[in-house]
Amino acid sequence: MYTFSYQKPSSVADAVATLTGDDDAKVVAGGMTLIPTLKQRLAQPSALVDLGSVPGLTGIRRDGDALVIGAMTTHATVAADATVRSALPALAALAGGIGDPAVRHRGTCGGSVANADPAADYPAAVVGLGGTVITDRREIAGDDFFTGLFETALEPGEIITALRFPIPKRAGYAKFRNPASRYAVVGVMVAETAAGIRVAVTGAGASVFRVAAMEQALGGTFSPAALDGIRIEADDLNTDLHASAEYRAHLVTVMARRAVEAAS
Repeated sequence: MYTFSYQKPSSVADAVATLTGDDDAKVVAGGMTLIPTLKQRLAQPSALVDLGSVPGLTGIRRDGDALVIGAMTTHATVAADATVRSALPALAALAGGIGDPAVRHRGTCGGSVANADPAADYPAAVVGLGGTVITDRREIAGDDFFTGLFETALEPGEIITALRFPIPKRAGYAKFRNPASRYAVVGVMVAETAAGIRVAVTGAGASVFRVAAMEQALGGTFSPAALDGIRIEADDLNTDLHASAEYRAHLVTVMARRAVEAAS
């Protein structure tokens, strides 16, 4: 690793002040992505700002027709929480399928969203459920948050404090996972919300995206059969050693059908 200072702020304001005064400082939440990146010398921050001791960033509560989850809440906590499992079982299932037990007990939902890995699961939940990303200074709609490969709408020094998920009428998540990392080769969240059907895909492209044709079809008939005949273009999808763009295009439809089955 490179030499860097280690900061452990006691409040969000202190963390923001440290980040604002140092353009090369990085936030560390669970560290599931950042620490391996440092080990491989792919990043050289001047300081690590550890949010682990900042109060108010963990916990799950129901707020009317929505769930609010603190950004430092671990995947394992989300997966096991009785409120999540009752009100939004698709989100509990998504969290329970991330990585392995070690990753689920250290990784955080806010860290995953902020990192915006193209194969991460949480982006599909934020967009597919019509969620909102809450930061220290504003609220950002999920549709506006993810802007590209590892890119988000976060400004320098801005910290995610919580995620808000409206509770849908029904929802399901399905993914074709990498057998080693359990990242999503392709993952699809399907939800019937108060505003209509939402279908969000992760793992297939540079960033999470919605599929309007599937949303329209499921708006007519919410069943796997409604997706028959819908094909995803492979032109802008990812190709790597795990799957070609053409295979990912095929998987989007397969996983969407499975997500609808899970929701039903």
